Amino acid sequence: MGRVTVRRPVRRVTPQGERRRTDTLAGEEPLELRVSGTALAVTMRTPGHDVELAHGFLLSEGVVSNREDVVLARYCDGVDDAGRNTYNVLDVTLADGVPMPDVGVQRNFYTTSSCGVCGKAALEAVRLKTRFPPTGTPFTVSADVLVALPDALRARQRVFATTGGLHGAGLFTSDGTLLAVREDVGRHNAVDKVLGWALQQGRVPAHDLGLLLSGRASFELVQKAAMAGISLVAAVSAPSSLAVELAEDHGMTLVGFLRGKSMNLYTGNGIA
Repeated sequence: MGRVTVRRPVRRVTPQGERRRTDTLAGEEPLELRVSGTALAVTMRTPGHDVELAHGFLLSEGVVSNREDVVLARYCDGVDDAGRNTYNVLDVTLADGVPMPDVGVQRNFYTTSSCGVCGKAALEAVRLKTRFPPTGTPFTVSADVLVALPDALRARQRVFATTGGLHGAGLFTSDGTLLAVREDVGRHNAVDKVLGWALQQGRVPAHDLGLLLSGRASFELVQKAAMAGISLVAAVSAPSSLAVELAEDHGMTLVGFLRGKSMNLYTGNGIA
């Protein structure tokens, strides 16, 4: 759709003076997600992989559990001043027998690109119960394999290399193969996109995969991993206290500050 990046004029100011130039920015636009015509949520995201984002969002919210639960996802309605489709409204049709989302899934107003749970309609809906408990899953990875993954993730973050303004998330195997990498202005959207990829590929529950994050590990991102059956989450930056608590509750391995040749292991024993 050509909206992943946007070119804008800027004034570059340095000790040597200033000059005008064109800068490349990460695209950010609203996506309204509907289920069978009913508005469910609006999130600020980088356009692209929207169908994966929708699948991942519905998986992480406990609405769907496999690819057969969604029979159709299509863009609709939204048009600009010239009558052209904005591709900012996506409607998902659930399969027969799949219940509509509970009211607790609905978001008040909108979800910003920095926070995925701040708009929850009910705080008690934040801690969700996974259909695919990661407790006791056998996924392990060696420390040598794990420390090489951030560079591999960065090498595949093409838009970040251009703009410096996107989060990245990747799914990897125990031998360090990155199966899917997605970028977005919202860290939760990047995770939803890779989880949506896994769902569409029939790889949920993802007991044989780990989740790599380019930034910090928040409560919501650990929860999303748990909802997909992922038992190991590794982040380049710090985890939050609640993320550590949740990982411990689910018997997950949580790694933070994965940089260079070192890391902090907060919970679990999935590092060989």
